[in-house]
Amino acid sequence: MTDPTPTHEPLKFAYWVPNVSGGLVISSVEQRTDWGYDYNVELAQTAERVGFEYALSQVRYASSYGAAQQHESTSISLALLLATEKLKVISAIHPGIWHPAVLAKFINTADQFSHGRAAVNVVSGWSKDEYTDLGLEWLEHDERYERAAEFIQVLRGLWTQETFSFHGKYYDITDFTLRPFPYEVPGRPHPEIFQGGNSTAARFNGGAFSDWYFSNGKDFDGFTEQYDDVTRVAAEHGRRTRFGLNGFVIQRDSRAEAEAQLREIIAHADGGAVEGFRRSVQEAGNATTDKKGMWADSSFEDLVQYNDGFRTQLFGDAEQIAERIIAYKKRGVDLFLLGFLHFQEELERFGETVIPIVRELEADLARTGDPIEVAAR
Repeated sequence: MTDPTPTHEPLKFAYWVPNVSGGLVISSVEQRTDWGYDYNVELAQTAERVGFEYALSQVRYASSYGAAQQHESTSISLALLLATEKLKVISAIHPGIWHPAVLAKFINTADQFSHGRAAVNVVSGWSKDEYTDLGLEWLEHDERYERAAEFIQVLRGLWTQETFSFHGKYYDITDFTLRPFPYEVPGRPHPEIFQGGNSTAARFNGGAFSDWYFSNGKDFDGFTEQYDDVTRVAAEHGRRTRFGLNGFVIQRDSRAEAEAQLREIIAHADGGAVEGFRRSVQEAGNATTDKKGMWADSSFEDLVQYNDGFRTQLFGDAEQIAERIIAYKKRGVDLFLLGFLHFQEELERFGETVIPIVRELEADLARTGDPIEVAAR
């Protein structure tokens, strides 16, 4: 088993952009959030002020499980980039809906306008209806990841080579040049490429091709198992992949209050919507031969937060949450992708109270190696 040495590089924090209506839990409990432009601009400006480095814009096309309204991910990402000064904004996109050269050109423009702050999250796609109802080709699970692997290679090639050619199963590019290139950032060869998933195919892509591997919410053992697998693949390809972990934050004055809030969220879950989501995603997750696909083992309670964010257990007061975050850092997490019930006030509170404690604990870790005894809460 891999034994990660805690990096002295500070943890990075990202948040889910609420560009989709309905909030991040499938529940009738109150969620003070908004999918509109003005709210999202204010939220992005707050996030960069309190220490968040990244934001991820969600990709949705068909209305589902409460997400009745959606702003397109690359468009709102560009809007947020232009409204901020430091925040990096990751656009989630689907191969098969985008051609990689068209996306590369869009990101070049956004990256130039934002002075190097655009990034992408390549989502292989799990919703069959979003393809077939639009008359687009639907591929089976492993084929979707083969296409995503080619998609990532084409993006990287177009961003880094003056004249690029690629002849694959899904994309055929001959002597193509995109100008302008992405904005030149010292130490960054091209806009960052994120990719997630749980399956063997997803892990292979994460290790072999992506800059970052996003994990759905996981407990300690679940994350370590993915970390070991992806890191092995990356080493076999002479690469290093960094790791992001999804988590839903419930920060209250005590662990008991946070757990009471969690119980309320689950008690008011929209059962029909959760079950509909479960049927869709677990059909996709179980389509893999080894049953390691996304959501393949998620319970009803897990799916109330549709990226398994409750599993990461970022519940409690500021110190408890910070300690658990450091425990994950020791296991190899480089970035936390976070969701909140009441986005504006809870994200701001997290940045002002949790992130400073994390930085103090990181400083202790850098000085003494491993001074913190963290219980698995």
